[in-house]
Amino acid sequence: MSEIITSRPSILDLSQLTRWIAQRPARTVLADTDSSTPAAVLVPLVNHPSGTTILLTQRTAHLEHHPGQVSFPGGRLEPADQGCAITCALRETVEEIGLSQDNVTVLGCLDELRTGTGFRVIPVIGFVHPPFTLELDSFEVAEVFEVPISFICDKSNHQRMKRMVDGVEKSWWSLTWQGRVIWGLTASILVSLQDELASSGVL
Repeated sequence: MSEIITSRPSILDLSQLTRWIAQRPARTVLADTDSSTPAAVLVPLVNHPSGTTILLTQRTAHLEHHPGQVSFPGGRLEPADQGCAITCALRETVEEIGLSQDNVTVLGCLDELRTGTGFRVIPVIGFVHPPFTLELDSFEVAEVFEVPISFICDKSNHQRMKRMVDGVEKSWWSLTWQGRVIWGLTASILVSLQDELASSGVL
């Protein structure tokens, strides 16, 4: 099932989000604890007068990692980030889509996730204040689009996919918005965000 929007909340309140994320322990340091690659992404909640959306990117098809996939702006930790997930996510966002840090209020971080391609990722929640301008890095980003929070918050739009790989069953989350399939780490973060917002009473 796709593109179903029900009576779920269409606007998230900044003060509620701030209180929610302040009450949860979250790791913000990307230490080199094993052979995986530390990275961070920004989860941009855009608060338009008509409703809150989540900004996503479509990666270009020629990239080595996750080509053509829908993703959040972000990337691997660099030495200049000094191990800080927030610094990493904001820097990568500026480099990839040109979103000024002046337009972003960072609320905090979600729990670390790992990918099958060897990345260890911390999602950073940011509240984006319009109006803003974007300048896409054409090498990495094919396009940018926004998905209403009401769509993300409707669990009927969350599909659990399964497939056998070398005799082992693999499963992952998938959401489809206006013909774009959102899956993998990005979908996992969106589902996790919805679960946490719902259990905390923000939704």
